[in-house]
Amino acid sequence: MNNAAIIIEKEEISNFKMLPAQIDQSAKWIEKLSYAVRLGNEFKGKTSITFNTAEGERTVETTVWSLTDRYIQLKGGILIPLTSITDVSN
Repeated sequence: MNNAAIIIEKEEISNFKMLPAQIDQSAKWIEKLSYAVRLGNEFKGKTSITFNTAEGERTVETTVWSLTDRYIQLKGGILIPLTSITDVSN
């Protein structure tokens, strides 16, 4: 996890404008995010996800409910674009 990122609650995510990361690493995160979906759905385990916003990087520790080719979905229908993700820690 990036130490400069500010930790937020998942309910705060909608308050931020998502921006693409400087380098699109979407493909790099697919394996970790697939594991995060299993961890969240089967074991209620949490994953730390750092993503880029207009206000700088933010980190949320949460369960990941689903993964598509463009987004991860968190509880409550919250979406984070894969192109905005800068770090994933299971």
